[in-house]
Amino acid sequence: RALASNPDNVSVTDEGDGDHIFLRLSVDDEDKGKVIGRNGRVAQSMRSLLRVAAVKTDTRVSLEID
Repeated sequence: RALASNPDNVSVTDEGDGDHIFLRLSVDDEDKGKVIGRNGRVAQSMRSLLRVAAVKTDTRVSLEID
């Protein structure tokens, strides 16, 4: 939410099938550039943090940005 100009329009949904969790981050079209970052750096950083956190529970995590 801190990256978005319209934090009220940010939502995260999750789906899981045991050892794999799929996260979908939805943001306004005008905020997608901020959330993805230049060359995808912000998105890649978020994915890396999720992977590190998931290792503790032996889970795989995928992040999709809409």
